[in-house]
Amino acid sequence: MNLFSDFAKAINQLFDPKFLWVLIKAVGLSALLFGGAYFGFIWLAVTILPGSVSLPWLGTVPIGDWFGAVAFTGTLVMAMFLMFPVAAVFLGFFLEDIADAVEAKHYPHLPQVPPMHFSTAMGEALRFLVVMILANLLALIIYFASTLLAPVIFYIVNGFLLGREYFQLVAMRRLGGKAATRLRKAHRWEIWFAGILMAVPLSVPVLNLLVPLLGVATFTHQFHRLNGETRGRNS
Repeated sequence: MNLFSDFAKAINQLFDPKFLWVLIKAVGLSALLFGGAYFGFIWLAVTILPGSVSLPWLGTVPIGDWFGAVAFTGTLVMAMFLMFPVAAVFLGFFLEDIADAVEAKHYPHLPQVPPMHFSTAMGEALRFLVVMILANLLALIIYFASTLLAPVIFYIVNGFLLGREYFQLVAMRRLGGKAATRLRKAHRWEIWFAGILMAVPLSVPVLNLLVPLLGVATFTHQFHRLNGETRGRNS
């Protein structure tokens, strides 16, 4: 099946230096964000709170030390639960680099496309994050109603979202918004199934950071294949 060939090509390019550099930038920016949040909490404690207070029966209580421990624990917990969504947002700023790397290796005959404006890239990344959060909140309600179907619902919902958003993003670069939407709707089932393949590593911690890279690479191959087939039928 051609879809699995697209997926295999994407996996084979995961260790491309351009792919790794995008991943390093996204994870590094996420770490800086969480590190900034931690030191921001500490600065707030030093500025506002006293170093210690004397309380009846308890004696001297080191408020500053306690707040530092709470800030560290809170930041660590936030990083555990939010690292992927935050990294996904930062990855959204660099996804065009992944598509460019795929096309440079596999489709060198194609003309280069103008780079996406920063505001557009930010909008796409944030829109994708919001859609993912809302859809998973809806899926969470269904999880509680039907525990046995929870994994299936997870893959179906996220597969639809990943397929829709990543294919649209890749196709827009070459076709523009309206033509990309027409192509996506014409092949909605195959795109959905490709999204489900992307949703499998999404459920695995750490491995889920590769999903944006793997997704854009896979859908870049899928876009060129489906677009070529459509043009061949219309010619």
